[in-house]
Formats: sequence, C-alpha cells, structure tokens
Amino acid sequence: MLHYRTYEVGQEAPWVTFVHGAGGSSSTWFKQIREFRKEHNVLLIDLRGHGKSEGGRWEKGDTFLDISKEVIDVLDELKVEKTHVIGMSLGTIVAQTMADNYPDRVKSLILGGAIIRFDIRTKLLLWIGRATKRFVPYMLLYKLFAYIIMPRKQHEESRLAFVNEAKKMYQKEFIKWFSLTKLINPYLTRLQTSTTDIPTLFLMGEEDYLFIPPIEEAVQKSDAFEFIKIKNSGHVCNIEQPEIFNKLSIDYISKIEQMKAVPQ
Repeated sequence: MLHYRTYEVGQEAPWVTFVHGAGGSSSTWFKQIREFRKEHNVLLIDLRGHGKSEGGRWEKGDTFLDISKEVIDVLDELKVEKTHVIGMSLGTIVAQTMADNYPDRVKSLILGGAIIRFDIRTKLLLWIGRATKRFVPYMLLYKLFAYIIMPRKQHEESRLAFVNEAKKMYQKEFIKWFSLTKLINPYLTRLQTSTTDIPTLFLMGEEDYLFIPPIEEAVQKSDAFEFIKIKNSGHVCNIEQPEIFNKLSIDYISKIEQMKAVPQ
C-alpha cells in the first residue's frame, strides 16, 4: 500500500485526491491543504518510490496503469467510491490514467502543469536523459530538467521544492520512472480521446512554455475540457500562485458537485 494521509470533515463532503509529480511527494501540496480541508475530505498520496512510499515495487513491463491501480487500491482501503483528482506535472498522467481505466471512480480531473504531449524539444531532452541515466547521477539530470522546465527567478521556490524532494529518491527508482517516458506520446494521444466523458479543468501557468501549446489544441477538440492560464506562474502553478490555484480548483469542484446533484 502506498503511503497516504487524509483529512476528513464528514461523510457528505466530497473527496479530493492529490497526485504529485515525478520527484515530488505529497508535501508539495502544502499550500493547498488548509483551504481544501475546510469543506472537502482530502487524500494525499506518495507515489511509489516517492516520499514515504516504498520503492522496489517495479516489475518488468510496469506502466502508468500499474501506478494508477496503486492509487485506486488506497481508495478501496478507505472505501472512497468516487473522488475528484488533482494532479500536477507527471502526476496528471497518473490522474488521466485513473480516469481512463476507472471512470466510475473519478468525478472530475483538475490538471495543473498538465503533460499531454511532448514537443520536439522535450523529446530531445528525454532522449538525452534516457541515454545517460545509468551513468550520470540522477540529481544532475533532475536539476537540469527542473531548470529547463522552470527557468525563471520566480520559479525558484517550486523548483527547489521538487529538487529537495527528489533528493530522497534512489537512483534505481529515478531510472524506472524515467523509463516510463519512452512510449508516452502515443499513449497520451489516446488518453485525450478516451477521457472526454470526465469533466476536466487544465490549470497552466502562463510561463509553462513547453506544455501549453498541446493543451490549447486539446481544449479546442472537446467540450468536456476547460482551460485557464494563471498569470505570473510557471509549470508548478499550485506552489507559485496557490491562492488562485486553490480558488479555481475549489470553484470547479463546486460546479461539478452542483451539476451532479441536479436530477438528469
């Protein structure tokens, strides 16, 4: 079982599950907990090999489906039938995989710093990373990627938050997670067509230059997708602009809850 924490306010309150990005942990949601726990049951999860969750879970051929199933196992343990899922960065892929394979368990998706396609620059970076991952210290690679994705001075807090959490990982765990990116583009393309029945809000920092263009394209193709750019923010918008991120997320959850409460 993955390590997790909960904050419960009552049986009638909606559940919100937070899924962090690669190299992070549930602690990267520290600016969300206070607001969300007022009116929501909150579930914070450490993905395998991150935070306080054990590493060494990997078996040959493991995919994002296996990782998402571990999150579902936690929901089963807690007897949570349905939840809103908030993901950040690579955690958005886990969240979308949950929605694709367990649609009856997911009320809505809120995807911050969402990754739905890699452009040529990102694919080149990942190729370099995969080619050197076994002999270059993983923290060197991680810091390089962090600076490329979050290059500006105002991104420093979120960059350091993830780098400091990543230091707790082992090289083998980093390699396993990195290996998941090899066949990710065709997989993500399929996800965009198979999860359109799940209400989805994309929250992107306006300075998230690597990942915004694919989001804009996806939103134009589906009425189920909503997209908001957050000013003065980069990739990790929940840390850089927490008040705006929290308000937009809570308002969206409230809207979905009200829609589901209306008889069809």
